[in-house]
Amino acid sequence: MGEKITGAQSLVHSLEAAGVTDVFGIPGGAILPLYDPLYDSTIRHILVRHEQGAGHAAEGYAAASGRVGVCMATSGPGATNLVTPIADANMDSVPLVAITGQVPSGSIGTDAFQEADIRGITMPITKHSFLVTDPDEIPRAIAEAFHLASTGRPGPVLVDVSKDALQATTEFAWPPRMDLPGYHPVTRPHSKQVREAARLMLESRQPVLYVGGGVIRAGASAALRRLADLTGIPVVTTLMARGAFPDSHPLHLGMPGMHGTVAAVGALQKSDLIVALGARFDDRVTGKLSSFAPNAAVIHADIDPAEIGKNRTADVPIVGDLAEILPELIAAIEAELAGGAHGDYEAWWALLSRMRETYPLGYETFGEGTLAPQYVISRLGEIVGPDAVYAAGVGQHQMWAAQFIGYENPGTWLNSGGLGTMGYAVPAAMGAKVARPDTTVWAIDGDGCFQMTNQELATCAINDIPIKVALINNGNLGMVRQWQTLFYNERYSNTNLHSFRIPDFVKLADAYGCYGLRCESPEQVDATIEKAMAIDDAPVVIDFVVHQDAMVWPMVAAGTSNDDIMVAREMAPDWSGEDD
Repeated sequence: MGEKITGAQSLVHSLEAAGVTDVFGIPGGAILPLYDPLYDSTIRHILVRHEQGAGHAAEGYAAASGRVGVCMATSGPGATNLVTPIADANMDSVPLVAITGQVPSGSIGTDAFQEADIRGITMPITKHSFLVTDPDEIPRAIAEAFHLASTGRPGPVLVDVSKDALQATTEFAWPPRMDLPGYHPVTRPHSKQVREAARLMLESRQPVLYVGGGVIRAGASAALRRLADLTGIPVVTTLMARGAFPDSHPLHLGMPGMHGTVAAVGALQKSDLIVALGARFDDRVTGKLSSFAPNAAVIHADIDPAEIGKNRTADVPIVGDLAEILPELIAAIEAELAGGAHGDYEAWWALLSRMRETYPLGYETFGEGTLAPQYVISRLGEIVGPDAVYAAGVGQHQMWAAQFIGYENPGTWLNSGGLGTMGYAVPAAMGAKVARPDTTVWAIDGDGCFQMTNQELATCAINDIPIKVALINNGNLGMVRQWQTLFYNERYSNTNLHSFRIPDFVKLADAYGCYGLRCESPEQVDATIEKAMAIDDAPVVIDFVVHQDAMVWPMVAAGTSNDDIMVAREMAPDWSGEDD
């Protein structure tokens, strides 16, 4: 017979045994029994200011480190405040375990105080969810949750534990026997499919490696680089894959999609073979699906069989873990090359190089003394360098951060891709800094996003988490304003956020125990960033006051074809006749 302990103690022991060192959360009635043994635990609990902050911090922690992020909340509103980060983690394949308290099991279904059916609410946006009402089941639920979150296609798992299960006595045993019938993610690819892919890649004349966030989740960046170097095939990295392949590499054409480079979008459109690696043919990449890459055959490699053929039929489907697929694919190509096959992409590269030279990324500047946001972000990337972690919110600043910073390493670019969650940046940067305390972490945020979760600056200041925030402040919901400029006859309905500095972000930073700096002219940019880099004893916020009319270019308007990509207002590139 083991020692009798409470369910709450069993849960804390389970987290410790699962290797958890840091959690983000807020206590409340139903989860309060858990917080008592947590007081004596080796686990560092970081008290956030809003449960949404806890969820995004856990996401940032996971994305920056590759480990499972953990957040906790109480029942009812505490749990429902986690819904957005759980949905976010589900869309972007982030390994997350969310632990929530629930009302006592006898009260479930009675509309008890602070009751919400969080398992039912989150069912469509989790890999799996547990409702635990028996304290003996706690270790198994935790072990299964961490296994599910971190294997196969990573994602969020919810463990909802009733208050009476936390208070009742039980015996703790680890490791428990997991019981997950039907959960057998395929990791080893079918070798016949891999050989077929290798043959097609060398036979094609206009192939592209279309790289998605799955390459980063699989830890397969080094193998991707070997594949590209071996074949000489051009590479495009999606918004979620920035850093999976070095921006400085000559084979890299940049980011495809709605705000991608002309060369990356054009390469996909003109290709005869798309090699999709951990990418899901998202609408932001394909544009109007029926007109996407009309002449391309598709090799689609992904850990999740549900993604293959979902949006675009795959000619060669490969289900498996890219960490196992890419080495096999490299070996298969080497065998083909040894047998006398070779890829001939010379004419293809001539076309792509012309596109890249003719339509480089650029931006418009406005009158003397005004600040272009793209200039701020490009200088930030150059001064801070590629070893830092950058976390962005959602909107124009997110696209500029994806375009104008050079990413060389995986795990250095964090953003909300699939869900597009405003308010992601500050808590995600906080989580990344907890996971990698020796790394410089910058949140690149807009003044709209920042006002959704900036209360977590208090968490950062109190807990010695010195993140840095580059606030791209144009006084507007910038991306929505851009659409109003282009598609709604400049009718700016409800996109102007403030006038006369409400709030004054420098004062706000100061009130939160952070350093506040302001930069309003191009001449001040470098010195202000360098001053922020020299401060390490507290978080820093730089209020970059930028021009409100800056636009994100290139742009493929929603619902239109990638062929209609605009490189400036009402101007599409001419790539007809370039296929010689």
